[in-house]
This record gives sequence, structure tokens and C-alpha cells, in this order.
Amino acid sequence: MKLTVFSSDGTTSSEQEFAGLPMFEGDKGLQAVKEVIVAINANRRQGTRSTKTRGEVRGGGKKPWNQKGSGRARAGSNRSPLWGGGGVVFGPKPRDFSKKINGKVKALAFSRALFDRARAGEIAVIEQFTVAQAKTRLVLQVVGRIAPLGRILLVDAPFAAGPARAARNLSRVTLQEAAKLNTHDLAQYKKIIVSAKALDAILARVNGGKN
Repeated sequence: MKLTVFSSDGTTSSEQEFAGLPMFEGDKGLQAVKEVIVAINANRRQGTRSTKTRGEVRGGGKKPWNQKGSGRARAGSNRSPLWGGGGVVFGPKPRDFSKKINGKVKALAFSRALFDRARAGEIAVIEQFTVAQAKTRLVLQVVGRIAPLGRILLVDAPFAAGPARAARNLSRVTLQEAAKLNTHDLAQYKKIIVSAKALDAILARVNGGKN
């Protein structure tokens, strides 16, 4: 499969064949992609929301008024869910949302997502992330030549301190290490720009069967 390879300043490009990219036919791996993305999102949930039931709300020990004679509706406790400040019916409680995914499913999903983005031409390779000075303006120029619009993911292995410090000021740009790249990262950005070094690490990971 061919990918577009850009120079370090993004001014020149050429098509280059990468034999190590995964290949798929039909729908194989699509269900795995869905399961892994759902699991990643679920595992990021804190699950700390909590409400009090009527048994946990303070107060309510005395009947607010007599059962009859006041002209008002019957009431037995001011902790009732019908009252302001009362308990909550079936409200959220702290819980664990985490999901477990088999390692082979993770590897399949990652390979399939990588294949789909590469086939769609949404992965670009840059020789290396380097700028003359650690200036956001210079990084913006390089990124703008490769992907003028949309959210962008930059992947390196690892990032040099200067370019990383300059790129993190760009609101539409996210940085990720090749070793930490996952299926969710591959799915959510309009364009993925990968350094040649990072692509080698990704292909070694895919062909080595690591998730």
C-alpha cells in the first residue's frame, strides 16, 4: 500500500510503497474496532456520580403535618422524592464501567483501523518532526501544508522536546507517542501525520502481533 511521504518542512511529497501495512478484505475486523472503541471510552469513565436515596437524606423524622384537617395533601416525610431536597429515585451511584477486551481483539482492531485510514489516504508520513526553532508558528506552517483543515494527530517515537513544546499550543493538533497509539486515536482525527520513525515502530508492532 502506498502512502504520501512529505519532507520535514512539508513542502515536497512523493508516493512510497509500504509493504508492512496490514491488508483486509470485506468486513473482517470492523466489529473488533467497535468493541475496542466502546471499551476505551468506557474505561475512561470515572463512575463517581452519586445521589442520595430518601433513606440517606438528612431530616424527615417527623411527619410534616397531621394526616387530616389541614387541607393539604397527605405527607409522611420531607425526605420524599416529591419534595425539594428529598431523596432521588433510581439515581446514579458510583460504579465501575470498565470493560475487558482480549489482546487478540485489540490487535485486530488496531490493524483494521490502520488499514482503513491508510486506504482512505488519511495517513501522511513526514520524514521527521523538526523545526529550526521551537516556535508554534513554524510547526503551524508545516502542519498547514500537509493538512490545512480539521483535527490532526501527530505521531512520533518519541517527540523531541522543541517541536513537542511548540505543537502543543495548537488547538487542533494532538500529540501521541507511537508506543501509546491505539484504535481510538486512529479513528477520531481527520488526518494523522506520522514520522518515518514512528511508522516503523507501528509496523513492527502490527507485524509482531503486539496490541
